[in-house]
Amino acid sequence: MDLSAARWRKSTRSGPDGGNCVEVADSLPGVVAVRDSKDPDGPALAFAPAAWRAFVAALPTRS
Repeated sequence: MDLSAARWRKSTRSGPDGGNCVEVADSLPGVVAVRDSKDPDGPALAFAPAAWRAFVAALPTRS
């Protein structure tokens, strides 16, 4: 999958200390990509937008 046009953003669920950061690219047609911000050239996971929405909706809320 070509992710060269992806616009990555740090997830609001990432830790504030910069250690456990996830980046999400939802700017691609038909796919949401997720990667580790510490390894931007490493592997990325790809999800169908509906599957990503279901995943995010199932996350526990922050306290």
